[in-house]
Amino acid sequence: VALAWLLGRPAVSSLVIGARNDVQLKDNLAAAALELGTEERQRLDAVSRPPLLYPYWHQQLTAKDRFGPADLVLDRSDI
Repeated sequence: VALAWLLGRPAVSSLVIGARNDVQLKDNLAAAALELGTEERQRLDAVSRPPLLYPYWHQQLTAKDRFGPADLVLDRSDI
């Protein structure tokens, strides 16, 4: 689930996986086919969201209209 969630993040372009055995490798590769629903993604986003540090909280207040897809990961206006 964690790998599938990461694959769907706008700021993530690739993942490095590691496995100690064939079973783990098969599980890791299966993450590419796992599709998380909107509610599942929202719940995972909420529990993994760290607090904003400077300058990001400042950008949230002053430059939100210029955010790109990767910046929107930091958007906290719903909190």
